[in-house]
Amino acid sequence: MGSMGSDVGQRVQVEFYVNENTFKERLKLFFIKNQRSSLRIRLFNFSLKLLTCLLYIVRVLLDNPEEGIGCWECEKQNYTAFNQSTNINWSHIFWVDRKTPLWAVQVSIALISFLETMLLTYLSYKGNIWEQIFRISFILEMINTVPFIITIFWPPLRNLFIPVFLNCWLAKYALENMINDLHRAIQRTQSAMFNQVLILICTLLCLVFTGTCGIQHLERAGEKLSLFKSFYFCIVTFSTVGYGDVTPKIWPSQLLVVIMICVALVVLPLQFEELVYLWMERQKSGGNYSRHRAQTEKHVVLCVSSLKIDLLMDFLNEFYAHPRLQDYYVVILCPTEMDIQVRRVLQIPLWSQRVIYLQGSALKDQDLMRAKMDNGEACFILSSRNEVDRTAADHQTILRAWAVKDFAPNCPLYVQILKPENKFHVKFADHVVCEEECKYAMLALNCVCPATSTLITLLVHTSRGQEGQESPEQWQRMYGRCSGNEVYHIRMGDSKFFMEYEGKSFTYAAFHAHKKYGVCLIGIRREENKSILLNPGPRHIMAASDTCFYINITKEENSAFIFKQEEKQKKKGFAGRGSYDGPSRLPVHSIIASMGTVAMDLQNTECRPANSSKLALPAENGSGTRRPSIAPVLELADTSSLLPCDLLSDQSEDEMTQSDEEGSAVVEYVKGYPPNSPYIGSSPTLCHLLPEKAPFCCLRLDKGCKHNSFEDAKAYGFKNKLIIVSAETAGNGLYNFIVPLRAYYRSRKELNPIVLLLDNKPEHHFLEAICCFPMVYYMEGTIDNLDSLLQCGIIYADNLVVVDKESTMSAEEDYMADAKTIVNVQTMFRLFPSLSIITELTHPSNMRFMQFRAKDSYSLALSKLEKRERENGSNLAFMFRLPFAAGRVFSISMLDTLLYQSFVKDYMISITRLLLGLDTTPGSGYLCAMKITEDDLWIRTYGRLFQKLCSSSAEIPIGIYRTESHMFATSEPHDIRAQSQISINVEDCEDTKDVKEHWGIKTSHHRNSCSSDQSEHPLLRRKSMQWARRLSRKGNKHSSKTAEWISQQRLSLYRRSERQELSELVKNRMKHLGLPTTGYEDVANLTASDVMNRVNLGYLQDEMNDHQNTLSYVLINPPPDTRLELNDIVYLIRSDPLAHVANDGHSRKSSCSNKLGSGNPETRDETQL
Repeated sequence: MGSMGSDVGQRVQVEFYVNENTFKERLKLFFIKNQRSSLRIRLFNFSLKLLTCLLYIVRVLLDNPEEGIGCWECEKQNYTAFNQSTNINWSHIFWVDRKTPLWAVQVSIALISFLETMLLTYLSYKGNIWEQIFRISFILEMINTVPFIITIFWPPLRNLFIPVFLNCWLAKYALENMINDLHRAIQRTQSAMFNQVLILICTLLCLVFTGTCGIQHLERAGEKLSLFKSFYFCIVTFSTVGYGDVTPKIWPSQLLVVIMICVALVVLPLQFEELVYLWMERQKSGGNYSRHRAQTEKHVVLCVSSLKIDLLMDFLNEFYAHPRLQDYYVVILCPTEMDIQVRRVLQIPLWSQRVIYLQGSALKDQDLMRAKMDNGEACFILSSRNEVDRTAADHQTILRAWAVKDFAPNCPLYVQILKPENKFHVKFADHVVCEEECKYAMLALNCVCPATSTLITLLVHTSRGQEGQESPEQWQRMYGRCSGNEVYHIRMGDSKFFMEYEGKSFTYAAFHAHKKYGVCLIGIRREENKSILLNPGPRHIMAASDTCFYINITKEENSAFIFKQEEKQKKKGFAGRGSYDGPSRLPVHSIIASMGTVAMDLQNTECRPANSSKLALPAENGSGTRRPSIAPVLELADTSSLLPCDLLSDQSEDEMTQSDEEGSAVVEYVKGYPPNSPYIGSSPTLCHLLPEKAPFCCLRLDKGCKHNSFEDAKAYGFKNKLIIVSAETAGNGLYNFIVPLRAYYRSRKELNPIVLLLDNKPEHHFLEAICCFPMVYYMEGTIDNLDSLLQCGIIYADNLVVVDKESTMSAEEDYMADAKTIVNVQTMFRLFPSLSIITELTHPSNMRFMQFRAKDSYSLALSKLEKRERENGSNLAFMFRLPFAAGRVFSISMLDTLLYQSFVKDYMISITRLLLGLDTTPGSGYLCAMKITEDDLWIRTYGRLFQKLCSSSAEIPIGIYRTESHMFATSEPHDIRAQSQISINVEDCEDTKDVKEHWGIKTSHHRNSCSSDQSEHPLLRRKSMQWARRLSRKGNKHSSKTAEWISQQRLSLYRRSERQELSELVKNRMKHLGLPTTGYEDVANLTASDVMNRVNLGYLQDEMNDHQNTLSYVLINPPPDTRLELNDIVYLIRSDPLAHVANDGHSRKSSCSNKLGSGNPETRDETQL
């Protein structure tokens, strides 16, 4: 029993795959299954077939029928000439003269081929023997091998004719199998197009070779054609030329010609059809970017889920706008079929030579190999923002980025992501742009710095500043020139702009570089530190190793410097003993025609008290004829006279200010970092926070709770105007709208209440993230519901931000995605004309509907200008649209160029994020704005303002937001001229000129100024009476024009009645909701002065009066001699108030006694200097 148990417990060795150990399986593995050995076998077989065809040609060339024809070792018959009788000598066809060595070689090859064929037939046998026997390749093998084997045993048959030339078809078959095995062996798929072309060529060669050899042999019994003549005949016949000089004479050869033509008519069309089909498929999917091209040329890959024509043109125009990228190729990898518009564009010679479209997926290594991703200079991965589910679109983008990084780890990645919570998945990419982060931060800054979206958009677009230069409008020419300014970089030690300022303060270098060259130095980067600092302040000492970032028309390397002696001497004599005289070096391509700042009076070097609320007018020191002086910019900072205010120590000032107000309870705010971020990867920003988190119930604006009973915005008694944001859902991107408006550098008195008007109820994690911010509320409602708008306090709001809704992305017609938003915004324009509405659109082309006025000749002229600029190749054709120029409409697709431009300027994303407040680098400044008032106009020019800001508060101005009056005529061009003549008559009166000067309006024949409501202004009412009397004295000369003017006034009254109806509608709804109507202004009663006051908000009053109106636009880095105008808003980069708190803590008290504009804030973050 024990022995039996031991037997049972013994281990048994088991062999696997024993079926493959049989002799047949091993042969099958070697001849068929194994790719490499099978490839060698097929290559050997292909070589044998080619050799047999070559031996046949040799036999034909050695054969001489005149020596006699017959069987081997038999008596041969003489053959001298072609027998004219109709009888055919068949012996000439059946017997040939085959030399013994040639026979021996042919027999050996036939024996090898026969054995190989039988072996492969045996190995591939699957139970049906007839299927193997009746294969064409098997039959041809038997015809060409069996007769030779028979001649070994029966010598008389050694001269028998055997059609060895048919082996060419077997060679073609072997070649096809060999290519298939080659693909399997090297794991590389050549295009099907290559295979099909090869098969077609082989088929043609086989037809020609078969016809040539067959006709030559059959004509041995006829005209005795040589091999070359037979080849000539076949080519002439198959090409359908048919000269007729060579023709077959006997019926067998004629029958062969008929058979060959029939075969050609059947086989060739099938081959051509397959080739055409593959060609069409290749046109759809694109070809391959060859390895040779990838190694000798530079290319970038663009990966998108769907390619729209707008996205394609934006990418190509921006990418190829840079001179050094002209030799690059763009390979587009897209899983969808190329649409008709894209195909039409890519057929243009400008793009067809440089853009290659491949249909394929970035998740397939084969497609990445087709695009030669591993040799690419960069890979751009763009998200599909037109998807309804943006999270799903981001997931696809993330997978594409992972696939590309796995396949080509050394290829630089440029990734566009939609939602901020998905950003950390692609943090390994070289450059990442999060759409919602940038969008919300930009819309938030638009509320406190008007037209920030336009400013950033113009900065990240490549332009030469040539847009609008042929326009008769002065504002379009100036706006177009300044739009050519971009951000460039250069090492300070290599720069002519900044080299001379080594060892000087940053502020000193910025002012003098702007004064001398017209460039605006905005930031630096230390060699040892990779962080970019915007306006690091006067304490930063410039070093030769610093990288300087500046705004200019073109980069310094493309500028020429002209030394003008005469201008230098003139400036020296004019400036007296000023310390700023020097050579004038003017960039040839610069817009600056003359420097207006060199004549500054620099005698009075006393610093003004920094806590003054205006740009203080200095004392004139007894010289009444001298113009006011401005303090010089010091080479090194004087800490006693200039120190940025420590905003962490302004609590006492806030408390004192609050104690002066009514006895209402005041909630103290603290400065700190938000405790709850809604997503991973958000940059920590020091903000104003509540001491304790607000309960979720208190965040609801329109419903009271146990903590407070307020149910509308009026009840809260806000001191500042509201900012309302209309969005579909409370996405995590909204967090980036709140943070810039609650940043630590904004004073408590500047903080505007924020109301989120949401279509859907926000989730708890979002409320958890925003409950720590002061004065942030939400309510459920939509902008197309008047009750919702009134409840959220729209009549107490300065700004309404309308965010694009994801649900509208599913519009059947792409460009209709904005239809609902546009119509709703137009309705609000009519209901609440005093409200500044900032709208986000899906498609930039739809912004022309934001101020749609039918039969408006001025809008028509702008449309023609846009088309002309687009024809001229401008990347900014939409820039002259009034809503975009005024910063009241924005499309996130405009910021796509930020990602494209970062390929050449790798710092653009960092600078943009710093400007938008998305990143806060210690020591880096921030973007803000100030307003020019009447008390500030003594400065006169932008260059003098630059000096004033640099010398007093170390702020760097980068541009101007200008609002000016404009006449939008709805009449024909000759009527415009008539109105111009009438306005000139009015200008003859002195009082009217005084009124114009009082309003600060510049009048030209392009901008005709008049009152929007003359009945409300006594001076204009008196002047209109004088004007009427003067017209009556002139008789009927202008009677037709007067009648036209009266009809326009009647039309204006009719429109006012319509506005009064709208006003009554709003008041009735407010009464129904139980809201007080005292806060709602009747639009019909707004006067001309009210209109100009609202212009200060940066809002274009396009519905107040269809003729008298205002337009706004952005001037980036204008020339120093640009005149300042009333209500100009200047963009500033203010230095970081916390940059030197640790080092200068002992001087906090003195710093707060010399506060800058940030210590005396106003609403909208506009510093009153």
